[in-house]
Amino acid sequence: MNIKTMILVSSVGAGILWGAVSDSEIGLRKAPLATEDKTKLEQFSYSKQEPGESQVFDRAFENAPPMIPHNVEGMTDFTQNSNACLDCHSPDVAKDMGATPVPKSHLYDLRNSKAVTDGIADSRWNCTQCHAPQSNAKPLVGNQFKPEYRNKKSQKSSNLLDVINEGVKK
Repeated sequence: MNIKTMILVSSVGAGILWGAVSDSEIGLRKAPLATEDKTKLEQFSYSKQEPGESQVFDRAFENAPPMIPHNVEGMTDFTQNSNACLDCHSPDVAKDMGATPVPKSHLYDLRNSKAVTDGIADSRWNCTQCHAPQSNAKPLVGNQFKPEYRNKKSQKSSNLLDVINEGVKK
């Protein structure tokens, strides 16, 4: 870090510490952090289309968790033993249901380096930990990121397990 950058960062940090910048002037929130009174949420709505009727968006980048394109009302109260997502997305039924099957990475226990023989890996049952429903929310900031994919298939499917294993040779 060069000296000019260090001085700038120190000045900004000192200004914040001594109250030169109020908490309503930093970040995207633009409201005091100590209260919710002046916080205004932008209006948005989630997809109301049922599974199989909605448009599937491309992933944000290669191997990004895909957005959930359909209505999820009543489907997200899942536990490790009860998961409505797997009723359609488990590999043994996905094709018949017209759904995208969970990728190989969800059937592999990365902690113990072994394939799972029944169901999905213990760390993968909480789907909304990574996957979020699509909405019509407007972006808070502009974004000019353009993803690059290794091939056309990786826009709509995952090869994460293959990528993790790339170059790892014994």
